[in-house]
Amino acid sequence: MAMMKAARLHEIGGKFRVDEVTMPTPGKHDVLVKVEACGVIPNLRNVVTHFPTWYPFLPLPALPAIFGLDAAGTIAAVGEGVTSFKVGERVYVNPGVGCGECRHCKRGEPTRCDAYTFMGYFGFGKDSQRIFERYPYAGYAEYTTAPAANLVRLPDNLKSEEAARFGYLGTAYSAIRKSALRPGQDILILGATGTLGVGATLLALAFGASRVVAVARDAAALAKLVALDPQRVIAIRLGDGPIKDQVRARIPDGVDVMLDTLGAKAPAELSVDAMQAVVRGGRIVQIGGVAGPIPIDPHPFMCAQLQYIGSLWFTPAEGDEMASMIASGTLDLGLLESRPFALDKLNEALDEIEAQGNGFTNFHIRCQ
Repeated sequence: MAMMKAARLHEIGGKFRVDEVTMPTPGKHDVLVKVEACGVIPNLRNVVTHFPTWYPFLPLPALPAIFGLDAAGTIAAVGEGVTSFKVGERVYVNPGVGCGECRHCKRGEPTRCDAYTFMGYFGFGKDSQRIFERYPYAGYAEYTTAPAANLVRLPDNLKSEEAARFGYLGTAYSAIRKSALRPGQDILILGATGTLGVGATLLALAFGASRVVAVARDAAALAKLVALDPQRVIAIRLGDGPIKDQVRARIPDGVDVMLDTLGAKAPAELSVDAMQAVVRGGRIVQIGGVAGPIPIDPHPFMCAQLQYIGSLWFTPAEGDEMASMIASGTLDLGLLESRPFALDKLNEALDEIEAQGNGFTNFHIRCQ
């Protein structure tokens, strides 16, 4: 029986431990991927320590369990029913899995499925454990299995370690698509120097935004974003006055789109402040999970025809679109600074990303 190494969590709030486990075999419509890189999740320690108390409606897999979102590598084997992928192809594994049978899954919208689950992370419903049992192998292992339908082919000019950033990049990509941002329009990105925000800024430029208003606290990090395109990126520093006043001093009519990428530790007041910089008929998209509740007065929203949209993750098809943008040079991830860790250094990686992580550093685990 072939064995492999995997980092597993054995108790809530505990440390990850590298164990020897049985190497998986792919099911009929699945693939086996030799994992080369897997992203380090900035929020992982919160998830495996506090989510059972904070968000009991977002279930974790039964322990011990392999975690790890955003795996990228090479196909090592395919199930007998797989015809569109071949051994040796380089792929990213989109970890979002639905039941495959509901009307949303059949329409290619698994993120709307009641059983939608992130392999190697957490689920969104009572049926998530069934999916965890079907796909117990995730990114912090030498090999993982996944449905063939979840794979994204990687272009030659995209490294596996860069593809391991696709989860956060794809979350921003899907949000921008839902926002209906058009070339020539203006977008505000709240929390622009974080992991989500940096990707959102890169994508907003690639989508043809006229002006990208980057809002964050770190002046040095904001300067890095401005350097991407000094004519189009406008830096707004938190703490220098109300966001709405700073934005409207530069863009009097307001922005067409706002992306809220702030995390759970951020105060909701920042979101409310930034919303007031959005033009009539504008769209506000929430992808960061800022601490709520966020007070919204329906009457002004109605009169100004504002839209507040929640966006979860991204589909494999959207992943294919991002890969095509990278292949063509429309989207360049060269800004990211590689920070690799060995599989047995996962706990140290989590310590470091909490202490000094930023959106420009690409923390990832090298699994081989």
